[in-house]
Amino acid sequence: MTPSNAPYRSLCTDCGISRTSNPKRCGEACQFIKPNYPELETQVHGRARDFNRPDELHFGPFIKMLRAALNNPSPGAQWTGITTRIGERLLETGAVDAILTMTEDPEDRWKPLPIIIDKASDMAKCRGMRMGYAPLLSLLEPAIAKGYKKMAVIGIPCQVYALRALEKELGLEKLYVIGTPCSDNTTTENFHHFLSLISSEPEEINYLEFRADYHVEVRFKNGKKKEIPFLQLPLSTLPNDFFPLTCRTCVDYTNVLSDITVGYMGGQGEQWLIVRNHRGEELLNLLGDEVHTSEPGTAGKRHSAVVGFMKNVERAAGGLPLRKMPNWLRPIVGWLMPKIGPRGLEFARTRVEMKAIETVLHLRREQPAKMASMVPKHIWPLVEPYGITPTEQEIHKP
Repeated sequence: MTPSNAPYRSLCTDCGISRTSNPKRCGEACQFIKPNYPELETQVHGRARDFNRPDELHFGPFIKMLRAALNNPSPGAQWTGITTRIGERLLETGAVDAILTMTEDPEDRWKPLPIIIDKASDMAKCRGMRMGYAPLLSLLEPAIAKGYKKMAVIGIPCQVYALRALEKELGLEKLYVIGTPCSDNTTTENFHHFLSLISSEPEEINYLEFRADYHVEVRFKNGKKKEIPFLQLPLSTLPNDFFPLTCRTCVDYTNVLSDITVGYMGGQGEQWLIVRNHRGEELLNLLGDEVHTSEPGTAGKRHSAVVGFMKNVERAAGGLPLRKMPNWLRPIVGWLMPKIGPRGLEFARTRVEMKAIETVLHLRREQPAKMASMVPKHIWPLVEPYGITPTEQEIHKP
């Protein structure tokens, strides 16, 4: 199927299943229809998340969490290039025949283009960040048709959920899943609009990263860099539908069904690894002494930051939280937040709780009939400290 004739799906991020030979599988595979995290966590990791184990309620099942960086960062990588390097090592060692991942569209460097990589040297073209929807899983059938039996997939949570829901029927001998966290996605066209709001030279931007120190780092083709505090971002000027309801109600920021999650929120300037199972350990071990690791840190308190976010969401007419802080105060708070705000794992916990609150409030406003089916059990303990509890109609009944 081509993008023009893919079946319409409401609450869809176009993971690619609707473009396969059996688009009806969306009904059993989609994260936004009737997710079953306990079942899939058990299928993938051997157990569901333990609500009583520190951080599993927030981040899902894991063996260990680490701060990490490659000793020799890869040129053009978003951070040091851990995700890309793992992909290269999988192909170099013959652990997989092919990797499904993203590269850039030849006509737009910011637009993601799904690709099958079967040579380690080609992984370099997949470095860096893309913004937009891309039907990654539409490549499953072509890859299997080529005879690939051992594969890896590098994907965001909505893609990984669908992949895991259908994994048993794929007939693969081996599947490794490298997950990247995802908070809010939008169309590539919307992203270009955002770039135009933060720079008078948006066409010259070749790197953008939301960092854990409350700044966005922007780099330009001429080597110039710009750091923008979160509070100085023009979010309140964006249209209400800039981020779709799917992303505003996503409950899987940390990509809990991956074998290893590679992100940055808990990394305090380095990458944040969540090694979730023995396959995740295999993936990390492929890097050997190319990577250095340490225990993740944590500092600050999240409660007041989450409460402030919740109040903004409650005031919003729909879509993006409203920011009411006076302009004169923003630089002061922007300077303070990296010093006294949540840092490290506390920063990541903050973001997960914000996403949980956002899910409940936006669904209640826009799709209340879907609350019981779309809100997993683990969301309610995350929002309860902020006075949000489910009604009888909002609780899923098996």
